[in-house]
Amino acid sequence: MALTDTACRNAKAVDKAFKLSDSAGLYLLVNPSGGKLWRFKYRFAGKEKLLALGSYPQIALKDARKRRDKARELLDDSIDPSQQKKISKLTQQAAAAHSFKAVAEAWHARWAPSRDATHAAKVRRRLEADIYPEIGTLPVSAITAPMLLAVAKKVEARGALDVAKRVYQTCGQVLRYALAHGLIERNPAADVKPGDALRPAKTKNYARLELKDVPELLRRIETYDGSVYTRLAIKLMALTFVRTSELIGARWEEFDFAAGQWRIPAERMKMDTPHIVPLSRQAVAVLRELEKVRLGRALLFPGERDHAKPMSNNTILYALYRMGYHSRMTGHGFRGLASTILHEQGFEHAHIELQLAHQERDAISAAYNYATYLPQRKKMMQWYADRLDQLLTSAAAPGAR
Repeated sequence: MALTDTACRNAKAVDKAFKLSDSAGLYLLVNPSGGKLWRFKYRFAGKEKLLALGSYPQIALKDARKRRDKARELLDDSIDPSQQKKISKLTQQAAAAHSFKAVAEAWHARWAPSRDATHAAKVRRRLEADIYPEIGTLPVSAITAPMLLAVAKKVEARGALDVAKRVYQTCGQVLRYALAHGLIERNPAADVKPGDALRPAKTKNYARLELKDVPELLRRIETYDGSVYTRLAIKLMALTFVRTSELIGARWEEFDFAAGQWRIPAERMKMDTPHIVPLSRQAVAVLRELEKVRLGRALLFPGERDHAKPMSNNTILYALYRMGYHSRMTGHGFRGLASTILHEQGFEHAHIELQLAHQERDAISAAYNYATYLPQRKKMMQWYADRLDQLLTSAAAPGAR
């Protein structure tokens, strides 16, 4: 007779294990300890075998029968249900090992050591706060572009537009790592660009001077009576218009005087791609001045107390304040000035954007090459340095202010 739930519930343990048979190979094994286990007895390849289907009452009688029936369907297809169970378990373990979080942790461990510690910490917080709670437990092979956009849109909904874009980009980096290590066959993050689905972040306008005020600024930089490192840092920034973080972290090993180039490695650039700054004669002259006070240090602009660390990113800003440019000019403002002057002079937009190392590279080339337009950029940088010299001369002319 088939089992009933009442019989399963009322079965009492005795000194020896015993079986309560149901039908089609299913039975309940009652152990001396009182535990009740579902078993399915079957034959495969001429051998008698057992398949564990769970324990009672966690698995009710009707559910045990469903599991038995699924096992019998496998047998009908000449598949051993016990072997299939082992395979499924191994697959689940592999999926856990290749979860988005596990892969992201492996990626971050490899990526972070060559990055700025503060930036690496920000990315980790982004993973833990915004990404892991949403897709951390999913296998990387199951991730889709809509899932990634859903994660980013949740961040966007709280008004963090720039962070939403960075969340999507970080997911893309993790999945590129998974692709490179054979864990997925394609990167779903490449299917959609953040700008296709996310609202653009508001452009941040940095304070900068009008062109008519540039000569006086250059004159005040030349006569600045603060630290020689600060004065030369501002001069080099004006001539190269790199970002403040790229300037203060500059190391002597990055400069090739013979080639007249400053090669900033990818790990110090905002977009994680290397950048070449052609050096004008004036920029080389600033570097030669810096060499006189180098004292064997690796950094061009070491911190005042700890020479192994770069100067503060506020050093240039505060120096500009001392010169009388509070709320009128910032370190980043030199980039805007250069862009304005060079565009007005008629230089190619693509050359200017590449030299500024801007993020929006699609208008320039689909595949960014940091050496693109290098001869043209070299001429442009020398023209710009000469133009700043002309402006400085005009400020020093009799009667000029």
